[in-house]
Amino acid sequence: MSYLDRDILGMYRDHDGPGPALMGADTLIGDDVYNHSDEELGGIKEIMLDMRTGQIAYAVLSFGGVLGMGDKLFAVPWENLTLDTVNKRFQLDVDKEQLKNAPGFDKNNWPDMGSDAWQQQMEAFYGTGAMASSRMQSGSNLRGDDDAMDQRS
Repeated sequence: MSYLDRDILGMYRDHDGPGPALMGADTLIGDDVYNHSDEELGGIKEIMLDMRTGQIAYAVLSFGGVLGMGDKLFAVPWENLTLDTVNKRFQLDVDKEQLKNAPGFDKNNWPDMGSDAWQQQMEAFYGTGAMASSRMQSGSNLRGDDDAMDQRS
């Protein structure tokens, strides 16, 4: 299923260019993900936002299983996905067999995706490094305490 199929608000009806510049998260959930060999890898089940930076950190994909049973969930760093505007789906440059060894989890046992251990596991598999450094630079005070407010002023 593509984002055009879920566009009940008509956000993408009249856009210029190969694809929309801004997209609603709700229309992306459920999008198919393929690799560059045109093999289906799964579908986007969730989009994880980094509340410290305001950036999208991960797309959670479902892979394997039958009719939603036995699916393996795994987080893919957002920067590893590209939008295929021709086929209205995402592409991930990972071989299907390699993906079977990706750090995954069960839908009833989500990992702490903000932990250093999880970050290291993601970086080791996907070869990303920018996510951890941007998280470190962004700070971690989400409450808006006086110290954090003083640093922003």
